[in-house]
Amino acid sequence: MSVAGFVSVMEKRGRDVSSSTTFSCPRYPECMKVDSPDLLEYERGLTHAGYRHIVGLDEVGRGALAGPIAAAAVALPRDLSLAADLWSRVQDSKTLLPARRVVLSAGILQHATCDVAMIDAATIDAIGLAAANRMVMELALRKLSNRIQPDCLLIDAMTIDDGLPQFGIIGGDARSLSIAAASIVAKVHRDAWMVELSTDWPHYGWDRNKGYGVSAHLAALATLGPCVYHRASFRPVAECAAIHGA
Repeated sequence: MSVAGFVSVMEKRGRDVSSSTTFSCPRYPECMKVDSPDLLEYERGLTHAGYRHIVGLDEVGRGALAGPIAAAAVALPRDLSLAADLWSRVQDSKTLLPARRVVLSAGILQHATCDVAMIDAATIDAIGLAAANRMVMELALRKLSNRIQPDCLLIDAMTIDDGLPQFGIIGGDARSLSIAAASIVAKVHRDAWMVELSTDWPHYGWDRNKGYGVSAHLAALATLGPCVYHRASFRPVAECAAIHGA
């Protein structure tokens, strides 16, 4: 059944998947319940439909005023029982304490196939946030593709410019284990990067705020002006730059 045909059938049955999931998938598993709370619903359904290398993608740092955006691509192992305790604790990175994220990220990197990519502030300013957001996911996927051959993508909230079957799932990091794992790996990777940057730029407090626009960071921006790692195209940074003549 074609994608268009599937959507038509779903609408006749009174179910509307378009509000929460955008998809392009020639072998759509009709047994899959897209509104299920089960974090493996997408992965099980797509495996049943014949997909073998399902990759979860997520990005972090989109709303920060400084530093890169990061994306992780994660392909779960075939047998999750080999690290069942790890996978039972994986969830949306935003719901986890930093120390727990670090532990889980290490486990995911050990037991899954993962890659991470980042795009710096200058590139975000040059091409725009939306384009950079897609690009960083594409870069992470390209790196992962050097080790496996992905055949279906699960992406948080969007789709990317790639010919592979893919699902853009609103709130995907809370609805797919693959995306949740990617959110954790990307978050830990970017956080560590911001802590390292903070050693050379300590006044902005990036070791604590990770480049986001909290009050202490905004106060430092107002006092010191921006540095090369700030996103000049973001309004709070641009306004401080204008004041300081940067």
